[in-house]
Amino acid sequence: MSKVVPCMWFNGDAEEAAKFYVSLVPNSAITHVQRNVSDGPSGKEGSVLVVEFSVAGQPLVALNGGMKMEYTHAISLMIHCDDQAQVDSVWNAFLAHGGKEEQCGWLRDRWGVAWQVVPKVMFEFLSSPDKAAAARAMQAMMKMVKLDVETLRRAFEGKSAA
Repeated sequence: MSKVVPCMWFNGDAEEAAKFYVSLVPNSAITHVQRNVSDGPSGKEGSVLVVEFSVAGQPLVALNGGMKMEYTHAISLMIHCDDQAQVDSVWNAFLAHGGKEEQCGWLRDRWGVAWQVVPKVMFEFLSSPDKAAAARAMQAMMKMVKLDVETLRRAFEGKSAA
């Protein structure tokens, strides 16, 4: 069966990016590295052309396209984190490797790719039948840079900040 696999464009450092991405969360791995069979815009013969990999089981491809391309917020990659410890770990890894914080759980990695680092519980809060509680959680999130599970929970429950 066919499937959709996002392809990310890099300028010579696709393998470095893929290695970093697979270090972020469990169930991630590089599955194949395709080298250039001849000299071309993407590099010299034998250099890396394409890296197939997965992050948290999601297949992705990194392509050395031969020139710098800019990423926009029109598409981003989201990591659903199990808890605050995982949010902190992933967030800090991005920052330690040249990433830049944005807002509402968003950041950009050193290659300019937009990522969202979101605790799974956020989706529970937002899909709650208690619309007022969901709205409180959303308002709390809108004031954050890195998402904080406890602050979100307190807002959802209608409790004041500790």
